[in-house]
Amino acid sequence: MTVEIIAVGTEILLGNIVNTNAAYLAEKCAELGLSCYHQDVVGDNEERLMETIRLALTRADIILLSGGLGPTQDDLTKEAAAKVMGKTLYLHEPSKEAIRQFFAERNLEITENNWKQAMVPEGAVVVENPGGTAPGIIIAENGKHVVLMPGPPGELIPMFEKSIMPYLAGLASGVIYSQTVKICGVGESKAESMVEDLVDAQSNPTIATYAKIGEVHLRVTATAPDEKEAKKLVKPMVKELKGRFGNHVYTTDSEVTLEKAVVDLLAANKLTACTVESCTGGMLSARLINVPGVSEVFKSGYVTYSNKSKRKLLGIKKNILMKHGAVSEQIAREMAKTAAALARTDVSVSTTGIAGPDGGTPEKPVGLVYIGCNVCGRVTVKECRFHGSREKIRESTVSAALSLLRECILQYYSEVTFGGKEK
Repeated sequence: MTVEIIAVGTEILLGNIVNTNAAYLAEKCAELGLSCYHQDVVGDNEERLMETIRLALTRADIILLSGGLGPTQDDLTKEAAAKVMGKTLYLHEPSKEAIRQFFAERNLEITENNWKQAMVPEGAVVVENPGGTAPGIIIAENGKHVVLMPGPPGELIPMFEKSIMPYLAGLASGVIYSQTVKICGVGESKAESMVEDLVDAQSNPTIATYAKIGEVHLRVTATAPDEKEAKKLVKPMVKELKGRFGNHVYTTDSEVTLEKAVVDLLAANKLTACTVESCTGGMLSARLINVPGVSEVFKSGYVTYSNKSKRKLLGIKKNILMKHGAVSEQIAREMAKTAAALARTDVSVSTTGIAGPDGGTPEKPVGLVYIGCNVCGRVTVKECRFHGSREKIRESTVSAALSLLRECILQYYSEVTFGGKEK
């Protein structure tokens, strides 16, 4: 089945709000095996909105709309969809009561226009919205499914995952099952070339490639009469991908992040870790601290942004800084060594670089980053060249640091004997 995603709101057209809902919905539709060929953004104009919905109905089985379900006069999604589908609106008493309770629980006054949100098209399925006052709406007729959801992601995402996603899954013939192979340390272009033959020959299951900052995700999806058969189709393809990418595969669990994989690896080997950051300014430690239970392995995080702090806190000698500069292989190495000694940890990771937009030179351009990794006294330094905004360079550095840390731990245990046991 095909799906089309329509985001409603003049603020999106003007660039005041980033359309994150479309990215989220597109990814979830891919998980469901739904083909999305078009996405649209339309402002708060009833005629243009109706025109957009009509066009979408000519080329998709499912229309997902987000936004325009509020209480104000310019919230017109429901009205436009009802007119296109030939439906009249009526007062839905359960929705009215839910709105009443929502305001009462928060000790807020209800204004008359809030009851507008309780008006729904005749024959529609009404979807509860525990996080807000606008219920979701599903209009199904003549093989077409028009789904209306609130715009705020905090309301849309829980509603979609609890109610809309199961509804869409039920529309598919048979069962759709997906498994994601997550890869780090391999660029998007290389990863794509490594699976090109599989993609060219794919039928069922299929492979979809998704590039993330510092990662590549390969989603394997199969359709079958039941889940057992679908999993049976996916399993050999996942095995093939794991064989091709080896240790670059850090998980096949869609819920596991790179930072969690790193924390789990540290815990499994009873290693403690610390970070020492310059250009990332605490972002690396923040990623690690996002993982529940990280306190068992993560001991300290140092931010030594200035040369003075590198000297005073880490004890790096002034002549080394003067000779090589703060952004250098030598300083990344010193940072990793001294931080591990200070924190008394088995592992340390350092970052130093030029995030920009200023500060670059022909010899050391913006985007030049050095990452140091110390595993039980063995220090590895990687030079990276990143591009993009200051934020993207810093995010890329963090992902590369996590990837290098994981790689160094795996390499260490493949080459040495630790604690009297072969690892």
